Amino acid sequence: MKYVIGVDLGTSAVKILLVNQNGEVCKEVSKSYSLISEKSGYSEQNPEDWIEKTTLGLVELVEEFDGDVNNIEGISFSGQMHGLVLVDQDKQVLRNAILWNDTRTTKQCEEIYEVVGKQRLLEITKNPALEGFTLPKILWVKEHEPEIFARSSVFMLPKDYLRYRMTGNIHMDYSDAAGTLLLNVAKRGWSHEILNLFDLSPEFCPPLVESHMFVGNITAEFAQTTGLSETIKVFAGGADNACGAIGSGILSEGKTLCSIGTSGVVLSYEERNDLDFEGKVHYFNHGEENAYYTMGVTLAAGYSLSWFKETFAKLDAFEQLLEDIDEVPVGSNGLLFTPYIVGERTPHADSNIRGSFIGIDAAHERKHFVRAVLEGITFSLNESIEIFRNSGKTIDSIVSIGGGAKNETWLQMQADIFNAKIERLTSEQGPGMGAAILAAYGCDWFTSLKECADVFIQTSKTYHPIPKNVETYKNIFTIYQQVYTQTKMLNDQLIKFRR
Repeated sequence: MKYVIGVDLGTSAVKILLVNQNGEVCKEVSKSYSLISEKSGYSEQNPEDWIEKTTLGLVELVEEFDGDVNNIEGISFSGQMHGLVLVDQDKQVLRNAILWNDTRTTKQCEEIYEVVGKQRLLEITKNPALEGFTLPKILWVKEHEPEIFARSSVFMLPKDYLRYRMTGNIHMDYSDAAGTLLLNVAKRGWSHEILNLFDLSPEFCPPLVESHMFVGNITAEFAQTTGLSETIKVFAGGADNACGAIGSGILSEGKTLCSIGTSGVVLSYEERNDLDFEGKVHYFNHGEENAYYTMGVTLAAGYSLSWFKETFAKLDAFEQLLEDIDEVPVGSNGLLFTPYIVGERTPHADSNIRGSFIGIDAAHERKHFVRAVLEGITFSLNESIEIFRNSGKTIDSIVSIGGGAKNETWLQMQADIFNAKIERLTSEQGPGMGAAILAAYGCDWFTSLKECADVFIQTSKTYHPIPKNVETYKNIFTIYQQVYTQTKMLNDQLIKFRR
């Protein structure tokens, strides 16, 4: 039996999967690392922590592998997007990595609009200037740490730096490069126009490759440290959302993914590079060659439920929190929640907006609030689905993964609010499985990513929309969509009272 390894370098931990030719996960290792937050809005990590914990995880995986390590043929990666790693001429890291959830760069986003122009930026990068992206971070370092910037020879994203340390080779794939605001997404190349406008050299950007491309073998030193064979093939890998799409089988037109973690993502496969969503949703290169995906983001999806549990229901498990929601009618008996508790991303890129419970009645119990939170999260994700549909897309089948796929009532709620059939997978490994599929395809086990996904990914249950619930939710959704505009001014006035 042959094997591949999928490495998912996340924000809080690295997750490593050993997968065989049948798509079975034979071993899973996870190693966590910490965030560094020196000031409010700052979010950083020491790249050395990624190397240390990934190395430890691979050592553990190899030690517990009872086969021949030469049968582990390939390794690929999924990585947290947008994070900035700067290295000098000797490829030494110059500062901590600034992560995707760092919000210090509002001024730099405004500068990008002033210099490039909002419309021109959308034409080139297909995305608005948001604090999470990489270019604003580069400009922040250039302004606030000029001596560090002057010594910078190249920038990398998190998984690309990890892969460099394993192979000695520097590359970046298109799906991750699409989140930098430096890539011409449609033309699939670094934008010399944007680079020139900010006095950045083309050499500052890594060479671009496809996600399934072979980019070298591990070094003799790394092989000796981990116990892996020097012959193992290393493939570029992709952005976490692109790998999550691959690992969920989102590899053909009309296929859509709903992933509910701390944040929530609705992601839809696109064959075309010329659609115009006016920046309301993200538009990135897929991990599949010459394909794209559009993506809407709810900043506080699962986090809204965690927040509610920690604040109002000191329970050990989410199962306890959700056990009574079946008793609550569709619409939570007139109670509505908007999940803007840390601001919002899609369709309202608004860092000031905050959440609301509207329609609170003395008859409401905790179970009504819990169901309203679930409905509010799902309504927010439905805003992205409606944007896709309004662009002419047909969305009738959605794969649901993450926390939203762990509860039967919530899965049915998604079917009813999205008005689409919802598929739950037999084994859900998300981005790590996507990385493993890229490695399997790179090793020529299959003739396409889709063929590999058809073998590796199976549906366990399908939920169909219930017509009367669909109708009720449509009416409530129109009310939900009014809450943002009705509360925006109030929230803007409340900002000065926030601590």
